[in-house]
Amino acid sequence: MLGEEADLIEVAAWLHDIGYAMSVVSTGFHSLDGARYLRGLEGVPEVVCQLVAHHTGAAIEAEERGMPAVAAEFASPPAALLDALTYCDLSTAVDGVPTDVDERIAEILARYPTDHVVHRSIRRSAPLLRCAARNVQVWMARGQSVEVGR
Repeated sequence: MLGEEADLIEVAAWLHDIGYAMSVVSTGFHSLDGARYLRGLEGVPEVVCQLVAHHTGAAIEAEERGMPAVAAEFASPPAALLDALTYCDLSTAVDGVPTDVDERIAEILARYPTDHVVHRSIRRSAPLLRCAARNVQVWMARGQSVEVGR
């Protein structure tokens, strides 16, 4: 569906949560920490850093945290790639088993107390996350290639 861009999504899917690694944490916001870390490595394409920085509603979480650095430091990746990464993240449970997007969102919300920044962020971004997932589901159902438009 993504043609030559599929490899980028696979790499980003494997690395999108690298910012949780203790050796990488600097701000405590895993999307930003992971993207900064990857940017410092030789050979990591900038679009992978952008995808990690912006994955799964990160812009809203950055806003909730009062951290405008994500948008300031990392340009938004192509929408089709970000939708694909969001779908990968939300259609796989924490144990790697395929899951329903709504179930995954519910699991994240249940994992964090209602006053936690992640809970607030996911609640706010849920409509956008569902839309991204639906976009990918439509592309897959139609078997259509996606124009990435970089």
